[in-house]
Amino acid sequence: MKHSMKHVALLLSVITLGGCIPAQDAPVTSAAPALPSGSQVALGQPVMVGKLTVTPMEVAEDSRCPMNARCVWAGRVILVTRIEGEGWRETSPLTLGEPFATHGTPLSLTSVSPERVTGQEPVPAEYRFGFEGGN
Repeated sequence: MKHSMKHVALLLSVITLGGCIPAQDAPVTSAAPALPSGSQVALGQPVMVGKLTVTPMEVAEDSRCPMNARCVWAGRVILVTRIEGEGWRETSPLTLGEPFATHGTPLSLTSVSPERVTGQEPVPAEYRFGFEGGN
């Protein structure tokens, strides 16, 4: 019976911590309203793009050539993006400058900042994204 108090304490800590563990598949949502079309937005910040609500979720790749370097290949940015229309929602990778369409609606990732600099990786919170389309 001596160690039963330890078990109770362990059980209580597991129960308490269990409520703090986020669900693996829980979608990232923003409490903020979507910004108007043409706005540059940060990761997790929704923006209206025509009739779509677009939320940049994660930079999957940023292989752009640094602005203070010479490169053979310009590189690319691939942005995991949540796209919402009337009655549907999907998550798709958008590539900077490449056309994309969903549910018959065109959408493009048109700008990414900050520029890359040799020897420095952009911090996720510093990224801003611009989109066009949605009509």
